[in-house]
Amino acid sequence: METPTVRWRRLLPRTPARWAAAVAVLAVLVGGGTWTAVADDGPPAVQREDRMLRPGGVEIDTSYFTAGGSGKRPAVLIGHGFGGSKNDVRAQAEKLAADGYAVLTWSARGFGKSGGAISLNDPEGEVKDVSGLIDWLAGRPEVELDKKGDPRVGLTGASYGGAVSLLAAGYDQRVDAIAPVITYWNLADALFPDGVFKKLWAGIFVTSGGGCEKFEKKLCEMYERVAVSGKPDAAATELLTERSPSAVADRIKVPSLLVQGQSDSLFPLGHADAMQKAISANGAPVSVDWISGGHDGGDSETARVEGRVGSWFDRYLKEETGTDTGPAFRVTRTGGIDSTDGAALKRGASSDTYPGLRSGGREIPLRATGGGGTPAGAGAGAGTGTATKSTGSAETFRNPAGAVPPAISVVPGVGGGLSQLSSLGVGLSLDFPGQFGRFESAPLATSVRVTGTPTVRVNVKEAAGQDAVLFGKVYDVSPDGRQQVLPSQLVAPYRITADQQGKPIELALPAVDHEFDAGHRMRLVFSATDLGYASPAEPATYTVTADGPLTVPTAPAVATAAATLPWWTWGLPAAALVIAAGLLITARRRTATPAPDPALTDVPLQITGLSKKYAKSVDRYAVRELSFRVEKGQVLGLLGPNGAGKTTTLRMLMGLIAPDEGEIRVFGQAIRPGAPVLSRVGAFVEGAGFLPHLSGRANLDLYWQATGRPAEDAHIEEALEIAGLGDALARAVRTYSQGMRQRLAIAQAMLGMPDLLILDEPTNGLDPPQIREMRDVMIRYAAGGRTVIVSSHLLSEVEQSCTHLVVMDRGRLVQAGPVAEITGSGDMILVTVAETVSEPLAEKVASLPGIGSAVRTDDGRGLLVRLDGATASRLVADLVRLDVPVTGVGPHRRLEDAFLTLISGGAA
Repeated sequence: METPTVRWRRLLPRTPARWAAAVAVLAVLVGGGTWTAVADDGPPAVQREDRMLRPGGVEIDTSYFTAGGSGKRPAVLIGHGFGGSKNDVRAQAEKLAADGYAVLTWSARGFGKSGGAISLNDPEGEVKDVSGLIDWLAGRPEVELDKKGDPRVGLTGASYGGAVSLLAAGYDQRVDAIAPVITYWNLADALFPDGVFKKLWAGIFVTSGGGCEKFEKKLCEMYERVAVSGKPDAAATELLTERSPSAVADRIKVPSLLVQGQSDSLFPLGHADAMQKAISANGAPVSVDWISGGHDGGDSETARVEGRVGSWFDRYLKEETGTDTGPAFRVTRTGGIDSTDGAALKRGASSDTYPGLRSGGREIPLRATGGGGTPAGAGAGAGTGTATKSTGSAETFRNPAGAVPPAISVVPGVGGGLSQLSSLGVGLSLDFPGQFGRFESAPLATSVRVTGTPTVRVNVKEAAGQDAVLFGKVYDVSPDGRQQVLPSQLVAPYRITADQQGKPIELALPAVDHEFDAGHRMRLVFSATDLGYASPAEPATYTVTADGPLTVPTAPAVATAAATLPWWTWGLPAAALVIAAGLLITARRRTATPAPDPALTDVPLQITGLSKKYAKSVDRYAVRELSFRVEKGQVLGLLGPNGAGKTTTLRMLMGLIAPDEGEIRVFGQAIRPGAPVLSRVGAFVEGAGFLPHLSGRANLDLYWQATGRPAEDAHIEEALEIAGLGDALARAVRTYSQGMRQRLAIAQAMLGMPDLLILDEPTNGLDPPQIREMRDVMIRYAAGGRTVIVSSHLLSEVEQSCTHLVVMDRGRLVQAGPVAEITGSGDMILVTVAETVSEPLAEKVASLPGIGSAVRTDDGRGLLVRLDGATASRLVADLVRLDVPVTGVGPHRRLEDAFLTLISGGAA
């Protein structure tokens, strides 16, 4: 087997000057463990230029990405989400650049380093800026032009960036294709749906923008006026509408890929439906994709979505007519849990035509059942009491004074996780007694897949003749009635004016994709309040009469992809082939590297069936049958007790030793000692050695010179910015503290900005402040779309810095998955609140029935509550009754507890 020293000698340049430098670096490497392979077989190097432009009279911070060659290429503009900056989309920009596009990203007005005030995609502000950026692209020599001043250009972006993509296509005829993601069609309709103020999301919107003072003055005044009154006025609606894509609906005539989120109470699926209808009516090709996640959280399916966006641009910008752009309609469906990694199982369903939101309507008869004498929510006996009044098909209930306590459907930032669980039969929703009416179906004879917007005709009356504000939702109720689930945690608000009352009107419920199993019932609920919205402060009495059945869309043309075949249908023949191939390979002593796997090109790491025996042992394994996968942007913690096989796994990953069985693939390339793809991997193992009399900067320069690669490929400044060494770079390394040496070592591992960074015990020997700094280094590096794998014994640090975990014991995988899922079981609940929790309040919560304890979090803005018989739903109901301003509720367990549980389970 080739040793690391031999490999370095083989790779070093032959010139005398570089040889001398290389010898010095080798001396450093012998005493340390910082290592980066230097061969390069990856995509062409991406070049980035940062500059300030003034396309619309305001300074805009931009980054321009290109890669390889001198030929003409189409351009792509990528916008960022609200509250973010151009840095959020860097990884996507680099990938598109490597795929042959000229890519421009920018920080919108009021964000990042750009100037100006936030004006919410004003045609004379942010939209004008985009047109100016297109002007700049037209002057670039490498950008393909349709005619002078008219570059071949597409736009994409999520949320705020998605909206400006639509607006730019409406205002600038030079735009050739767009791919907006989880965005709005009409911002007034998003924040004031049916004339009801979406107060919680509106407040988050303003806060994430930096506060009201960061906005254009008239926008700030509008928000404060509506927030105080609790009701949008005509001027507010007009202002937001004129800055929405719907204002230029007849002008958007370019191929459009519309990606919308199912877990999205901010911009629900109806917005994409309105986009599709308008743009397709203009004669342009349109595809609609409903992803699993959204603004409320959940799986954003980033890799799949970005891949589809790339294909869309390949077809409509590069004019590659053979490119598969996907179906006209696709929806991600969730069901069950993958036992290997704890992730929700997902399958796509699709149709060759867009079904809309009301295709294949099926009528479900309803009957009034009463509003409940106890809070209607998840758990035993939910909503089994009697209504304030129930006569035939009519329900009477009240809006309480001050509209408190409010019903709960979704809490932004928490709802996404709940909406993911809703497809698995778990959810959290609360309707308070006397404040809602409900209508229920008989048990379903067969399962019903609802895809779109259910509708119902009702007659609404408010006793005093004032506006009635209601919130409609459809629950999935289990056969025994003990569990009800709110699909995607969505609710639809309605303002029923006086002239609409007393006669039948049709109301649309939230658009969802959800399967109601046979034996379950559909429960239609109208509530007088909802946490996310502003309800009238005056008490009111509402009577709602069902004037017909619930009509649910079934979208019969949408077909779900076939389930994966059972393992044995392919496993046994495959095993036979593997055995035969193994015998053949052994007989011929072949050492060829396996061919690249194109399906894994964008996957930083996939380990499959990895095994390594101890030296001179026949049946003792350091690592045995290990399999896991790591995605872009993740910070993965590799955990396990001493002897678990972590270090052996990392050594095989870095190509220092070869496995006995299984394979490791990095970006689809099989790992072998000296494999070229290792140029995309940086590693820090066992502490680095440096030449003590040289400065930190000189050590890094010397190291890079020894690789023989161009100086501009080192990206030293970027690595140093992430590592945060500052002025210390000019000092001799012998003056460094242990923490500074560790950070310099990690900066060295980051040279060349490898896509996969491996850190083995990076916090060894550091004090708490230094550990915290090291945590920030890892998080900043992954934030650029790269991937970090860290092996550490400090569980508290892993819990705070890592997004995902792989837990090993005795060489085997114990569990893999997101940190939140691994720590999220048990009876401990974390409640976050909008205000500081007082000690008396914590004591009051601790004394509630079924509560074992309640302790304030370190920052005082939350409670750790141990359940002792109570349910999460009951806890939330009690907190609302105590007037606690709850902002989030979720399971909580320390990683240390989860780790010890997993390890002890593995040893049992």
